[in-house]
Amino acid sequence: MKRILTILTSICALVGCKADGFESVDAERFAQIIQDTTVVRLDVRTTAEYQQGHIPGAILIDVTQGNFLEEAKQKLPKEQTIALYCRSGRRSKKAANLLVEEGYKVVELNAGFNSWNGEVE
Repeated sequence: MKRILTILTSICALVGCKADGFESVDAERFAQIIQDTTVVRLDVRTTAEYQQGHIPGAILIDVTQGNFLEEAKQKLPKEQTIALYCRSGRRSKKAANLLVEEGYKVVELNAGFNSWNGEVE
């Protein structure tokens, strides 16, 4: 059973799966999704991480801050898809779950900024 779960998890990481109401995708698929200019790019890392480099056009809302949801509600339009990422994928999954609970449509970069090989600002 454990082996089957590992295989299924690996498949989801490769092709993108809906998990907890949001889509988790690899870097290649994420790059395709954010080409749509209506998709909001969201970096949920710390300010220091963001300043070291981020996906062009991404806005920063640090998910580790207590006011994450309040800031997100002020800055993020519910009628647009939110494409978010963190460093490795852990914090972005937390942020994705929080936003989905608030009614946002979310796509998450599964392995985070570490897996990103596209343009960086």
